[in-house]
Amino acid sequence: MVRKLVQYLSCLLFLSGVVHAGLGTVKVAGGFDRPVWAGMPVKSGGKLWVIEQAGKVWIVDLATGERSEKPFLDIEEDVSRKHNEEGLLGLAFSPDYESDGRYYVNFTDRDRYTRIVRFTANGETTDPASAEVLLRFKQPYGNHNGGWIEFGPDGMLYIGTGDGGAANDPKGAGQRLDTYLGKLLRIDVSGDEGYEVPEDNPFRGRNDARPEIWAYGLRNPWRCSFDRKTGDLWIGDVGQNHWEEINFMAAGKGAGANYGWRLREGLIATPKQGTGGKAPVDAVDPVYVYKHGSGDTEGLSVTGGVVYRGDVPALQGRYIFADFQNPRIWSFALKDGKAADFRDHSDEFKPEGDRIRLVASFAEDNAGNVYLVDLAGSIFRITGD
Repeated sequence: MVRKLVQYLSCLLFLSGVVHAGLGTVKVAGGFDRPVWAGMPVKSGGKLWVIEQAGKVWIVDLATGERSEKPFLDIEEDVSRKHNEEGLLGLAFSPDYESDGRYYVNFTDRDRYTRIVRFTANGETTDPASAEVLLRFKQPYGNHNGGWIEFGPDGMLYIGTGDGGAANDPKGAGQRLDTYLGKLLRIDVSGDEGYEVPEDNPFRGRNDARPEIWAYGLRNPWRCSFDRKTGDLWIGDVGQNHWEEINFMAAGKGAGANYGWRLREGLIATPKQGTGGKAPVDAVDPVYVYKHGSGDTEGLSVTGGVVYRGDVPALQGRYIFADFQNPRIWSFALKDGKAADFRDHSDEFKPEGDRIRLVASFAEDNAGNVYLVDLAGSIFRITGD
């Protein structure tokens, strides 16, 4: 009788999402110096590109875990690492990378400017002389550089920028349209040189706004992603002193969206006197927030994640994200525009004989597998039955 009751309760726990037999992680590569991003070009397979924050990109053979003999890219002499949040922070491969060899990086240079640069690869190496600087703008402080860069389902290049740093956005960049800081930028890089401002960018043609701006009101978007199945946009935006947030925008929408910072932190007015206020008209509230702290559902610095589209049924369609400083890894499903069925995977995702210390980024391969990039030096793949 007792045995049957235990079996029955175990079944209920499994069905309710509390227990997920078979979920885990395996280490696929290690020995990196502060890795902050990983990914691969469309149509690629078997290899993963990994960014080291100081300015190198390596190619890893996923079958062996071995890296290339030479860096795919080495721009250490141009990259600033004076501050913890500076460096080479993001990379995006051209949708036509297989034929054009083009890719784009987002980094902080030694004069404390953010640079968006196009390179052209030569096989598995890159001549730094192929660099073409597309955008360069000043970072007033050493933190909140953003760093995300990725092509959207529309073929445009999106760039996430922080508010410029310090605390509580002293320059008010988040709500200003005359600066690139605190924004999502959107540009067309399909031409042979430079870039164009897409005709449907919401502030194109206005004298008081940067035409490259797609959305604004962000503090420090640390890892955004497009759902590979739906095209929906997800943004992990690092909070100030109280709340971390996840923002969501359905595919095909979001032009001119205002995510609220510096007036809002999460769902409340920013507590700093003279800083917070009422939500702007048509402000976009986050779909999920969590408090600062060290508890199982708390943290101090969100790492935005991805919607899982691999072959593990228990994770299918769930948004997986983490906290950088409190080593927790979570997921939820989006239902009716709100986060639902929240799950804590921190224990499930502990690799056997190892641990994940600082989740700096999530990555996907072209088969839909999801990887965790640990700033301590390793890359782990999520596994499951």
